[in-house]
Amino acid sequence: MEKNRKQRELCRLHKGIRRCRKCPLYRNRMHAVPGEGPAWADVVFVGEAPGKNEDKQGRPFVGRSGKFLDQLLDRAGLARDKIYITSSVKCRPPNNRTPHADELEICKNAWLNQQISLINPKLIVLLGKVSLYQMLGAKQNLGSFHGRAFQKDGRIYLVTYHPAGAMRFLRARTIMRRDLEKLTELLK
Repeated sequence: MEKNRKQRELCRLHKGIRRCRKCPLYRNRMHAVPGEGPAWADVVFVGEAPGKNEDKQGRPFVGRSGKFLDQLLDRAGLARDKIYITSSVKCRPPNNRTPHADELEICKNAWLNQQISLINPKLIVLLGKVSLYQMLGAKQNLGSFHGRAFQKDGRIYLVTYHPAGAMRFLRARTIMRRDLEKLTELLK
């Protein structure tokens, strides 16, 4: 019964996200992208923002970087349908620009914190510097954080590169693979 209640509550949040007009990003979107996965997931992945394909389909990580993330998840022994995937902001920024600090703050307070609280995962994986900044307040280079687990407010966070960056740079790809292989250890 608990799973059904949580899933209904998550669906309610998704409906709110799809109608959201709390920041200016809604003006340019085709679809808001709440996220997807079970409300009882042990792991939540937080990316940066929806891209072109995500905006068209209303689903997270469905483009090239999503396919790459799926490969990494498979390699780490995680099924995509067993994790929850979302983004720091739920609407695509114009011209794929980086979300502004106020947009990140609005979305975090309005939606992301509620999603994480409801799902109550064992681990949150931060994909890239935008989610690192949003969730942990870190403004330093991602290279000094990747592969490390941090605890904040009773939650464990694993920081790694964003799949889009890891696709472009061999070093980041290798590091991201190693980082995600640590997931099984951290979940024990």
